[in-house]
Amino acid sequence: MPRGEKSKYTDKQERKADHIAEGYEKRGVSDKEAERRAWATVNKDDGGGKKEGGSGRSKHTGHPAAHKGGKSGGKASASRSAASRSESAKKAAATRKRNAEHRAH
Repeated sequence: MPRGEKSKYTDKQERKADHIAEGYEKRGVSDKEAERRAWATVNKDDGGGKKEGGSGRSKHTGHPAAHKGGKSGGKASASRSAASRSESAKKAAATRKRNAEHRAH
């Protein structure tokens, strides 16, 4: 099979790659680079094409690429003031309390 051939990928994998590429393009990455990154992500998640005749069919993947966000997470929260975070926390606590009362009835 020639490099770059996509015949062994399922429709779902192709939709996934399109969706990922779209996200990169929105952030200003070139079309070609966005597509390259998208397929790399699908391969990382699924271990290659999943159609019959390939080695990767029907193995659970665990979606490793989808779990990467935590490594760079927390920046948005860290840049907010303590008062702003505290206010959000109080609001969340009030919502949880309200929902708990609502469910109890």
